[in-house]
Amino acid sequence: MLEDLSPEEIKEQFKKNKTLQTVAYVVGGLLILVLGYFAYKQFIWKPANEKSKDAYWEALNYVKKDSIDLAIEQLNVAVKKYDGKIGGEVSQFVLARQYMNKKDFKKALDLLEDVDVEDTYVQAMAVGLQGDCYSEMEKYEEASELYLKASKINPNEVTTPMYLFKAGQHLEEIKNFEKAAECYKQIKKDYPTFASQKTIEKYIVRAENQTTK
Repeated sequence: MLEDLSPEEIKEQFKKNKTLQTVAYVVGGLLILVLGYFAYKQFIWKPANEKSKDAYWEALNYVKKDSIDLAIEQLNVAVKKYDGKIGGEVSQFVLARQYMNKKDFKKALDLLEDVDVEDTYVQAMAVGLQGDCYSEMEKYEEASELYLKASKINPNEVTTPMYLFKAGQHLEEIKNFEKAAECYKQIKKDYPTFASQKTIEKYIVRAENQTTK
């Protein structure tokens, strides 16, 4: 065994044993890669990721002033500079929303489909906004599918009933009244506060009346 050999004998064994050399080089290379990855994450990516969180605030000020073109210009810079980081992804989400304000729904869809964030509320809203884009383009079936998808992301009292309701409305548009009624009934059962605000019972009755015709 190697542990029973002197340092000089170990060196000699290493020189003669090609397999041992290969294993040592591979393990050493992997170790360098792992250490390099953690060093990059800790000393380069992490500080840049934190800095990226401030990337979209200036653009939001333009949004508040209805300066959409200036906001888009600022957000495009942030998206390119911080791609893959929190600030870059949120900037892309906000940028898509500005293109929706300009009625450029195809451009907005392209941006929203690539938004990748850990925040589940933003995830749900990114998918829901895709549904809004398809709705504006009068593609109601695609819109309803995306609203249903958004409603299932991190079920909560805010986004879930909102997107279930939108799904129900668009399912009615494509004459799928039975599934629309199911959406409204789920709201009534699981989200009574939202159901009360929307007087959901009338939507249930309307959808169910259509299924009997």
